[in-house]
Amino acid sequence: MERIDNVNICTGGQVVFGSVTTDGATIADIEVTGQAKQGAPCLLPGCVDAHVHFREPGLTLKADIASESRAALAGGVTTVLDMPNVKPTTTTPQALEQKHQLYREKCLVNYGLWYGITADNIDEAIELYGRPDSPKRDEICGFKVFLGSSTGGMLMNDQERLRHLFANTQRVIGIHSESEDIIAHHRQQFQALYGEDVPVELHPKIRDAEACMATTRMAVQLAIETGAQLHVCHLTTQMELDYISQLKTQLTLDNITMEVTPAHLWFSQEDYRTHGTLIKCNPAIKRIQDRDALRRALAHDLYSIGTDHAPHLLSDKQGGALRAASGMPSIQFSLLAALQLMDQGYMTLPRLVELMSTNPARRFGLTDRGEIAVGKRADLVLVDPSQSTHVTRDIILSKCGWSPFEGTTFNYSISQTWVNGRAN
Repeated sequence: MERIDNVNICTGGQVVFGSVTTDGATIADIEVTGQAKQGAPCLLPGCVDAHVHFREPGLTLKADIASESRAALAGGVTTVLDMPNVKPTTTTPQALEQKHQLYREKCLVNYGLWYGITADNIDEAIELYGRPDSPKRDEICGFKVFLGSSTGGMLMNDQERLRHLFANTQRVIGIHSESEDIIAHHRQQFQALYGEDVPVELHPKIRDAEACMATTRMAVQLAIETGAQLHVCHLTTQMELDYISQLKTQLTLDNITMEVTPAHLWFSQEDYRTHGTLIKCNPAIKRIQDRDALRRALAHDLYSIGTDHAPHLLSDKQGGALRAASGMPSIQFSLLAALQLMDQGYMTLPRLVELMSTNPARRFGLTDRGEIAVGKRADLVLVDPSQSTHVTRDIILSKCGWSPFEGTTFNYSISQTWVNGRAN
């Protein structure tokens, strides 16, 4: 047994002072001795990051399971759900089993795997993984659909096939929501002006708010019609946020949830001038107004924070809006970034725990984690408010070796992370 003493504990929607005792992989006891104390270390449930790209198999020059799960540990993330756009893509039972084997051998944190949907594999996916009695149901955490093209070449924008999927499963369906037709139209316009050297500052003009909104609107309407469990990944615009939030005030839409990334909460299109292609991602980082709307929505409307951790080599990030790879590493500093936003007044600590632990665990059926409670998994992170973290290249653990947060000083540090009761 291990006892973690004299800490502020975020439990049951409040922060109290006391100790937590673990017994093997579970929490055995919580002893409350008083009200929260200013400046004391704070014990939180480990973060559940439902949106990561650990690049293995097939893309291990950029990152691999061991390196990225090590970065997750350092950032207080104890469960990751990995996306399917690797090589080969996780779109067949054989590729899924291969990936499970790799994760069982190499991953330092708890994990789950998304299954990628294409126009050709929907029926098999539903049969094997999509129903309550499906034989391989527990092998995946949900279905991922790329409604706009992104890294990995898994575009699936056949609306009738999409309707078929929505109508025939209650598994969570995560969507990358951008209209390929709108993106292609904008791309052609800027190519006519700049050729292949379109400045990165125009990335949010190519992948603009309407490109996101058009596809989000379509997917939300399908979810309303079918009752599908829709999870809108990496929401980026005030337009989408207002649309879904207003619908939720009119209808009971517990089947529709919205995720936001630390990058879209932290950066705006003004930052392309200083960060260039390092903050190029899909969907694009957009206006300050969009960023600020997402920040305000942390208090109530957004459901979860997921990093979309997507490492690339610095050599992959060369070029402008068309040629530089989209995506950035962020998992090591996601909790620290969220704590900084908490200090700025956008959310309370219990709300941060909801967004980064409790809600994603609940959404994906991980009922044994996501909160500090007796009997729950002892996935924990200890945060020190007295020690800041200055991000320099030498502390970055992601295999790609860089971070868009380089040069940032966060107000907190991660002192310790426990996975299944094991200190790391």
